[in-house]
Amino acid sequence: MSIRTPYLQVADSGVHGLGAFVTQDLPTATLLGTYQGRRFSEDQLCRRRWDDSLTYLFSLSNGDTIDGSRGGNATRHINHSCEPNCEAVEEIDAKGRLALRIYALRPLLAGEELFLDYGLIVDEASMASDYRCLCRAASCRGSMVAPPHASG
Repeated sequence: MSIRTPYLQVADSGVHGLGAFVTQDLPTATLLGTYQGRRFSEDQLCRRRWDDSLTYLFSLSNGDTIDGSRGGNATRHINHSCEPNCEAVEEIDAKGRLALRIYALRPLLAGEELFLDYGLIVDEASMASDYRCLCRAASCRGSMVAPPHASG
């Protein structure tokens, strides 16, 4: 069962494919939706073959992964930007499961496209340049891969 996302509308994106856009002005910290889809454990995930060209996978801290292409909602169309206007937050839902909720980081205007910083974590054999960013933000790092942590 898909959870509705009343504040979101899916439409063509100027950044990549389809995007999620807000349908009305919204204040900071508004819950925009819960990322939905089929859940896979780490073992199940490793046994599957994935098409790397287009994925809607979101990994959780407990090792589960949500596949938004199966039973997902409009939140799966939130594109990446190095200057995001929303964030994904892990919370415990009413059933006691880890859920991924999307919140506005700042006030949003009706018609504005939503963006998360994907902060991808890739294996050592992958290059950040393989995950090119198209956001065109002033602070664009050129990749959807998470920036290296500053050592201190």
